[in-house]
Amino acid sequence: MNNLYQKVLSGVGLGGLGMSSAYAALPTEATAAFTAISGNVTDVLAAMWPIVALATGGFVLVKLFKKGANKAV
Repeated sequence: MNNLYQKVLSGVGLGGLGMSSAYAALPTEATAAFTAISGNVTDVLAAMWPIVALATGGFVLVKLFKKGANKAV
């Protein structure tokens, strides 16, 4: 029983060491690339909101026009 207990604890300890090395610091080039990509994504999302609003408003107006045109006939 003690042998099994020691194996389990050593496995957990080795897993913990592997996880701690997974959180190592990124190189400065990678950090700069992530920052640049994040800025580009923010710019694209900011430019996309007016387009989405106009498209949604257009769909609503077309639907209202079709509803009014069907009632007139």
